[in-house]
Amino acid sequence: MVHTCVVAGCRNRRTPGTGLSFYRFPRDPERKQRWIAAVNRQGWAPNDGSRLCSTHFISGKQVKNPRSADYVPSVFTPHSPKMKEPGPPEVPDKQEARVEAANALLFLQRQGESRPEEPIEPNVEGSALSLTDDENEFLSDSKDETFSQTSNVSFDDVLQALRQENRALRESVEKMSLSENSFRNDAEKVKFYTGLPNFFVLETVMLLLAPHMDAIRNAKLSKFQQLLLTLMRLRLDLRNQDLAYRFGVKVGTVVRTVHHVVNIMSSTLVPTAVFWPSRAELRKNLPAALRSSCPDCAVIVDCFSVPCEGQAVSGNDQGTATTCNVLNYLIGVAPQGVVTFVSRGVLGDFSPRNLAEGSGLLSKLLPGDVVLASRDLDIADSVAAHGARFGIASCFQDTASCRAEGPLPDTLSVRAHVEKVVSMVRQRYAMLTGPVERPFTTATERTSNLSTFDKIVQVACALNNLCISAAPLE
Repeated sequence: MVHTCVVAGCRNRRTPGTGLSFYRFPRDPERKQRWIAAVNRQGWAPNDGSRLCSTHFISGKQVKNPRSADYVPSVFTPHSPKMKEPGPPEVPDKQEARVEAANALLFLQRQGESRPEEPIEPNVEGSALSLTDDENEFLSDSKDETFSQTSNVSFDDVLQALRQENRALRESVEKMSLSENSFRNDAEKVKFYTGLPNFFVLETVMLLLAPHMDAIRNAKLSKFQQLLLTLMRLRLDLRNQDLAYRFGVKVGTVVRTVHHVVNIMSSTLVPTAVFWPSRAELRKNLPAALRSSCPDCAVIVDCFSVPCEGQAVSGNDQGTATTCNVLNYLIGVAPQGVVTFVSRGVLGDFSPRNLAEGSGLLSKLLPGDVVLASRDLDIADSVAAHGARFGIASCFQDTASCRAEGPLPDTLSVRAHVEKVVSMVRQRYAMLTGPVERPFTTATERTSNLSTFDKIVQVACALNNLCISAAPLE
């Protein structure tokens, strides 16, 4: 069926190649009545086949937002009468001429504004604008022509202003949004939300994880947004509800996304960034503080704790209940300042020896390696069983012969070295400052004894190793 525009004097027809759109009259009674009033055909009512072409809208198409200027058609040629909003009965011709003349003056004074002025209500008793009969007759005859010319100028100006405003709003929204483009050229934004130094590093992490994220079905969040949401959770320790508001999703979606992405990062990123270097690499990059005194130093170990939500455990001798609310980790830091090992977390009281033996740290040692610490961790015998030596700063001894070795960095220097690295990780990823929420302390897989928070600690260390933040032992 060939549609023809119902506006009087409009000859537009739906033909191939015209690029015009033809719209049905709205079903909403109030809006439909406004469209009929805009067409202004006396005694006429639309039927199912009645159509209005897109040339009668400022933007070239109808808009269903009641606040938009294109909610009702308003563009008409001199052959098609101007839209008239339904209202009270029309005033006499002379009063209408005065209103039209006043509106014309205001209109010409305010050309270029995107929102037209409200019509001036007629004053039946009198008006400050006095017109003679000849002037009234002239205005009555020429008002349609005058307004059609000014309307043409106005719509061009309004359209241009709207386009500029739309462009500015798009740029503003894009800058404030959490989209990939908004991070691309803003290193400070990347650093604030992710802890990574720049977009190149963030993009590299994304390229590493992307092939493994295909199994995550999330229609509302892109892969980049899923990674960004997870990093923001680790970096700023935002609550799940906060992230749900920021990304426009449900809390359950946030929880699932964080757990999925953390699992993927644990299996792909952690082995890439947190690894035990070869002996040749360690000696090649050994800091001057250890090059002569302890050239075989393979790792500097220490323990750190993260508070978590209180969990009641068995009572003590007096029968009162105690609370175990600390997760303990064994961390290994290379003399160059990067994390090379992180154990799983142990809740409450722990033995560094049991933690070292059960975490896999000892299996990485080679005969002749030196494990350095700032305090006695009760792991000397376990280290010696693997052919390595355990030494405490400033009093290092061969565990086999108890022979004193050359001078080593003092205890304060070694302790400050480890604490500085741990502090860097925690400052970058506030989630490691605790308290740890209970859902993160349970094992995520039946075949793994690692909890989600254990993986988060490892992921945070891996991300820290990607930053330019090495703190070599001095």
